[in-house]
Amino acid sequence: MTNRPVAFTGSRLDRADNLRADPDALAGMMNWKARLLALDGLMPQMDDTGGLLWGSLADAPEDAELVFLGLDPAGDGPAKPCFAAVPQQGDAAPRISNPRVWAAMMALSADDLAIYGGARSIVNWHARHRFCAQCGKPTRIAKGGWQRDCPAEAGGCGAQHFPRTDPVTIMLVERDGELMLGRGKGWPEKAYSALAGFVEPGESMEEGVAREVLEESGIVVHSVSYIASQPWPFPSQLMIGCHALAEPGDIDVDTTELEDVRFFTREEVQAAMNREEGAPFGAPPPQAIANHLLGWWLERTGS
Repeated sequence: MTNRPVAFTGSRLDRADNLRADPDALAGMMNWKARLLALDGLMPQMDDTGGLLWGSLADAPEDAELVFLGLDPAGDGPAKPCFAAVPQQGDAAPRISNPRVWAAMMALSADDLAIYGGARSIVNWHARHRFCAQCGKPTRIAKGGWQRDCPAEAGGCGAQHFPRTDPVTIMLVERDGELMLGRGKGWPEKAYSALAGFVEPGESMEEGVAREVLEESGIVVHSVSYIASQPWPFPSQLMIGCHALAEPGDIDVDTTELEDVRFFTREEVQAAMNREEGAPFGAPPPQAIANHLLGWWLERTGS
């Protein structure tokens, strides 16, 4: 794998799970020493240096639910407890094409981006899950923000709800030294990337790869292997990077999802990754795991 870290990974915060389950310990940390991540809805606010802006718990909106993000060991003295406030509304249909999101992703350091990504995922989940999926009653925050409870004593059913992460396979499909990449509908001109899709209930990662590739391209694959993963907070996915080998056969594009699917040579992939003028396609941005997967493949197949 390339030396560059995968975006949204590598957070320096200690999640301190032992403290999440201790209400007294959490209450004892909620004082003037604690830090609050400054968010504008789900967007990060920046300080004068271009890093994440932090305030105190006094900056939280009145009656806001607070999520314990973890302990920050950076700086002098004891590790500082860090929190984020749940916004009034979540993002029911997040769009990664939002230019503000991409601007923030490009501006933040790798460490800050990891902290922001985790915070965005968890507070967005809370904002969109204020009611019990089992009985419909209002839920309340628990375990430092890493759980929501439907309180039985308030007429609820007592169910416990936990933040979800949706697994998504994203795969490099190789045949005879070439890679199959796809182009989604409405993508920027010439943009291509690895095929991807959600893992469905009752299937393994390998089965999800094979099914998605077959559905989107009509190509049968085998020898699926894992490469790397990336948390993707839009809204809360785990991108599982894989490699697979393709059987012979013609491409049959699923035009309900994709505009085009084709194979590219190693030279064409290299030209795209180098951002060369005249490259046959535009490579995924560096913040996307697809970019890392292409870099991995180029290193693996290099002389």
